[in-house]
Amino acid sequence: MVPAARQVLALLDALARQPGPVPAAVLVRDLGLPRSTVYHLLAELTAAGLAVHLPEERRYGLGPAALELGTAFLRQEPLARLARPVLARLVDRVGQSAHLAVLHGREVLYVVEERAPGRPSLVTDVGVRLPAQLTASGRAMLAGLPAAQVRALFPDPDAFVDRHGAGPRSLSALRRVLVEVRRIGWATEDGEVTPGFASVAAAARDHTGRPVAGLALTFRGVDADSGARERFARAVLTSAAELTSRVGGHVP
Repeated sequence: MVPAARQVLALLDALARQPGPVPAAVLVRDLGLPRSTVYHLLAELTAAGLAVHLPEERRYGLGPAALELGTAFLRQEPLARLARPVLARLVDRVGQSAHLAVLHGREVLYVVEERAPGRPSLVTDVGVRLPAQLTASGRAMLAGLPAAQVRALFPDPDAFVDRHGAGPRSLSALRRVLVEVRRIGWATEDGEVTPGFASVAAAARDHTGRPVAGLALTFRGVDADSGARERFARAVLTSAAELTSRVGGHVP
């Protein structure tokens, strides 16, 4: 990649990471580029609609064209397209049903499901939303978020939706679950979404190292002892790493 293109992408990434518009001096500091270079790049991005200048505040933020790029990403569904063959190979390897979910606030939204032949139907149909703290895929993604973001998502006991009387019902309980996820490297749930069924999951990550999706296998609890569950988890980890690579991500 030519240096100019690399600098433009770095500047867009820096703008996207900010909670709001920032002075150019912040971008100069974060990028380590000459002040004149940053101002030149900002002028070009502003002309293209990818950045916007707020003259009264002397700040810069992302422009409307950046929103258009984001909505185009959603329309084209590249994440689901990239994940389908990964999930299909996972199902072929282990013979259990698999699905892909993304975080949507305090919920997970299921976007792909690959059902194994002869396996029962699940509640994780495409378009279904479930409480993130109860699902394996939700826990895998939550474990990769900053503590402050998890706290903002679950500010009080009312944020913890109950399905079957199981699972964390407080922030401290959820934190203990997420600590264990980070310790072993994958997430689990057993009967907390659907009695009699269990899941293991791992997160795929984007180019910043943040979780972009959760890949999970779901199976009858009675059909898998601890050894089988660990084997399923290892397979899910391999698939999550494959999807991470396919989306250009990395594990921090």
